[in-house]
Amino acid sequence: MPFSPYKISFLLTLASGTLLSISSSSWFTAWIGLELNLMSFIPLISSKKNQLPTEASLKYFLIQALGSAIIILSSTLMLLHSKLALLLISLALLLKLGAAPFHSWFPQVMEGLSWLQAIILMTIQKLAPMFLISYLSMSFYTHTPIFLAAILSATVGALGGINQTSLRKILSYSSINHMSWMLIAMLINETSWMIYFFLYVLITTSVALYFLSIQSYFFFHLINSNATPLTKVISILSLFSLGGMPPFSGFIPKWIIIQEMISVGFFFTLLILLLSSLVTLYFYIRLTLSSISISYAQSKWSLTFFFRPATIYSPLSSMMNLFGLLMPSALLII
Repeated sequence: MPFSPYKISFLLTLASGTLLSISSSSWFTAWIGLELNLMSFIPLISSKKNQLPTEASLKYFLIQALGSAIIILSSTLMLLHSKLALLLISLALLLKLGAAPFHSWFPQVMEGLSWLQAIILMTIQKLAPMFLISYLSMSFYTHTPIFLAAILSATVGALGGINQTSLRKILSYSSINHMSWMLIAMLINETSWMIYFFLYVLITTSVALYFLSIQSYFFFHLINSNATPLTKVISILSLFSLGGMPPFSGFIPKWIIIQEMISVGFFFTLLILLLSSLVTLYFYIRLTLSSISISYAQSKWSLTFFFRPATIYSPLSSMMNLFGLLMPSALLII
């Protein structure tokens, strides 16, 4: 996705739509922000040269348009039947978010995107729906669908990526699994999901940029990659952090949410989330095994690795990423 002036303008309007939705005081204003966000993202992912991005943009447009239509319908029903309206709004936002059981479009759209476009879809595009869900007044008609979506997202996100060979689909199912933790956190503490989302964005972006730098989209690309050993080690640590393995940064928000779930008695739900996280760690172990399966000639350590032409994920940025992975844990211990 080369950055031309018109794409930069679309990125600015995309960010403006997200901020408008987050700061809105009415559902109509939130809907306008979501539509502005949608209409800015579609030109960024569509392409005349390749059919896959065009197909992905069409799928994304239809799903988001359906969610927006449900939100408009719900806003008109708010005065007549507020409980039904809240239920429909919750379902519409879960659809826009790609949470299970409304998740099937998310991996398909991810498969047709480049890594930079996928980063936007996995991070920025989730921001407005997540905030709008957190703004909902928690009652039976909003709490129940969010709770069920969290459990289903944990299960689907764990089982869906087991046999995948596409790195983009693996990250999409990983994103669905992480969504379950954030949805549960919304029901308990509003601050916790924001901390989780912030670290999720940092780690997911780091992993996706690594795959971009070595032009990897499938497992066999990892095996044939020419990344330096240092870069591969840091990328492995990033994957472990994304899976929530201690002592990396990705474990901290999960630890916070685990403590809060225990305090409110969500023991069975916690068991499901922990088991799903163990399954997702299996994905990352597969990725790391593929990443280190390189020839002896490629694995020799030398100072020339630090003087190779810089990439997006150069050894210097790798060291910075390692600092970001371990620093929060060190501060927590101190």
